[in-house]
Amino acid sequence: MKINQTFGVHSYCFRNFSNEEFARDALQLGVNHVSISNVHGRFQEPESFDEIIAVYRDAGLAISNIGVVQLTGDETTDRNAFEFARRAGTKNLAVNFKPETFDKASKLAQELSEEYDVRCGIHNHGGYHWLGNSEILAHIFKNSGPRLGLFLDTAWALAALQNPVEMARKFGDRLYGIHLKDFVFDRNGKPSDVIVGTGGLDLPAFVRAVEEAGFDASYTLEYEAEPENPLPALLKCAQSIRAVEV
Repeated sequence: MKINQTFGVHSYCFRNFSNEEFARDALQLGVNHVSISNVHGRFQEPESFDEIIAVYRDAGLAISNIGVVQLTGDETTDRNAFEFARRAGTKNLAVNFKPETFDKASKLAQELSEEYDVRCGIHNHGGYHWLGNSEILAHIFKNSGPRLGLFLDTAWALAALQNPVEMARKFGDRLYGIHLKDFVFDRNGKPSDVIVGTGGLDLPAFVRAVEEAGFDASYTLEYEAEPENPLPALLKCAQSIRAVEV
């Protein structure tokens, strides 16, 4: 089995481009769905939601997920992101929390998830981030409802010295999204983006683990380097992903 067309691309790769430009280049990648970051979604500007979403709908692109959304526990601001998701027709949000507001914000996130019939996946932001560690994530999921899960970023897992293949197996029933991204590291541990599958990520093993877990959300291709001209590298990433057989 191949991943084939079941992956999209994250708008943050095109953070220096407009919504219209991103939609145009996404189509060149041969995908039919996209992930929208706050750069393009402007989640705190509800008056702009319908116009932004129409850009992708008119281009024939579904919005598969949004984020990463910083949830604070303030109902007015947090609700805006859920409203964007509702209007866009997506069921999955990549989210982040701060330690000092986690209890309040995660409780509200689960309540809003029930209300809007969506799922929130915590985005693991690497070793520097408190939610980058599998042990912490396991504790959170043990003490929260099923609306709160994991939006797994494969490259940041590597940066946190976590094995993304093992994370996919461990959290398979709470896996609500994937950022397919790959890093290599210099002698000081500083990461650099590379074509997916050419760095530390064992791409075939990862896809196999995800599929065996019964993953029902979407793979999202992400490449954060070269923000002024990301398309050439992303075309190579797409080729690498489509070549995977499991």
